[in-house]
Amino acid sequence: MSASLLRRGLELLEPPGRAKAPPGLQRGRAGPRAAGAARRRKRAPEPSRNKATVKGRVVKSAIEEYHKKKPVNHLRENLQYMLKGRLVADKAVTEQVLAQNRGRKSKDQPPEKTEKKKPEGTVFTEEDFRKFEREYFGIP
Repeated sequence: MSASLLRRGLELLEPPGRAKAPPGLQRGRAGPRAAGAARRRKRAPEPSRNKATVKGRVVKSAIEEYHKKKPVNHLRENLQYMLKGRLVADKAVTEQVLAQNRGRKSKDQPPEKTEKKKPEGTVFTEEDFRKFEREYFGIP
C-alpha cells in the first residue's frame, strides 16, 4: 500500500472534530537546511493541469483498495478441477513421456532391470546319487 493511500485511510478514520496540523509543524523541518532542501526539491511547474482543483479527481477508498487486493483462495475450484478428470493414460504413453523428459546423461537414466535367473535344477536325480553312493562307498 502506498503512503498516500495510507494517509487517506488515516484521514477517513480520524475523528471529525480534529483539524490538520499547520504545514510548518507537519513535517517537523526547522532551521536553515529545510529551506534549501525545499528549494532544491521544487520542480518546474507542469502546464498540463492545476492540481488545486478537484475537478476530475477520483477519491479512492482505502477499504475498497484493500478488498480489491485481498488474496483469493482458489482451493475449492482447484480441487474440483483435479478430481473431475479421472482419465488414466496408457502405461506405454506415460513411459514415452518420461523417456522424453529424462536427460541424456547416464546419471539420469534409470538402472536397467536384470531378469533374475531361476536356480537351475541339478542334472542328477536322487536315484543317480544313491547309485553313486553304492559304487563309491560300497554301501549296499
